[in-house]
Amino acid sequence: MSGKRSIFEEVSGDQKQEAVQPGMIDRDRGGARKAIRAWLIILFALVVIMIAVGGLTRLTDSGLSITEWRPITGAIPPMSEADWQSEFDKYKEIDQWRIQNQWMELDDFKTIYWWEWGHRQLGRVIGLVWAIGFFGFLMARKIPTGWTGKLLIPGALGGVQGAVGWWMVASGVTQGEGMTAVASYRLAVHLGLAFVILGFLAWYIFELGREERDLMQARRAKEAKLFSLSTGLMHFAFLQILIGALVAGIDAGRSYTDWPLIGGQLLPPDATILEPMWRNFFESPGLVQFIHRCAGYLLLIFGVIVWRRGGTSAHSQTRFAFNAAFAALALQVVIGIVTVVYAAPWQIAIFHQFMAVVVWTLILRARFLTAYPIATSIRGA
Repeated sequence: MSGKRSIFEEVSGDQKQEAVQPGMIDRDRGGARKAIRAWLIILFALVVIMIAVGGLTRLTDSGLSITEWRPITGAIPPMSEADWQSEFDKYKEIDQWRIQNQWMELDDFKTIYWWEWGHRQLGRVIGLVWAIGFFGFLMARKIPTGWTGKLLIPGALGGVQGAVGWWMVASGVTQGEGMTAVASYRLAVHLGLAFVILGFLAWYIFELGREERDLMQARRAKEAKLFSLSTGLMHFAFLQILIGALVAGIDAGRSYTDWPLIGGQLLPPDATILEPMWRNFFESPGLVQFIHRCAGYLLLIFGVIVWRRGGTSAHSQTRFAFNAAFAALALQVVIGIVTVVYAAPWQIAIFHQFMAVVVWTLILRARFLTAYPIATSIRGA
């Protein structure tokens, strides 16, 4: 039993001191934030590739070559000539073959089949990568506090996207209805959902790129007005992406190839020939292309306003983010014009679609930095 000690007694220098325990925020990192971020970056890249492959599948008219939805067994392609002939026979039953592709032989069919099979297979790979990552981090207890629900969202949306994909294909797998392509409305939903998934992944990647305590401090300096403007720009860009999907769904980009006029005049000729009237805004090639053009001009004008406002930010990285977003938007407008003038060849059309991903991501990046600005010290400046 130790005796009483004087309050003036010196404490021995070799007395052990308890180690300082890090706070909950630091403990939550545990190396998992970097690993989870790397996993999300892989998913993001795969979704971008998926969008590109989907675009090429549409441009090659391959999307209806597989007439059944078999989520599990469909992963195995035809393994014999008899299997290939069976798939070809199923394709011959739908309107696209009867109206558009009766010239096809089995080898021609194989080409479009592989495009669609690759598109679906990539979707399965994305689902597998998400499942392995999510459940792996979950079982290892490496998911930071509050992130389990967040990381579930891309997986859940991916499952919905698979169902939407078949819902889209089913609109074109018809007999006697005269359909030779998928419904443009459903194509717009399918592409729009892909960009929503990209948006969640990008935002999470931005968040995980910085420490939680840094984000908590940065949130106090949020630039509310600029955040609202960038949110509006994000929504407007998303609307334009959906309109672009409608253009792609009915090949409206090839209907008129002059610019700045359309069909030699301000308004497209025969723009409202469909009945009822509302169908023209979604199915009339001339009017849909005209709407896409006008929306592009308005988006560029609004982009200038947001860019100028972004230039007044007190944070250099935020200003740079808005410069990058506007530069990509301006380039996208130019590419869109080139796409129209050259009647949307697949090389330019795919580049136009890829640039939509770039614009979308850079707008999200600028918006993120208005919510969580990175302060620049006087010395750093």
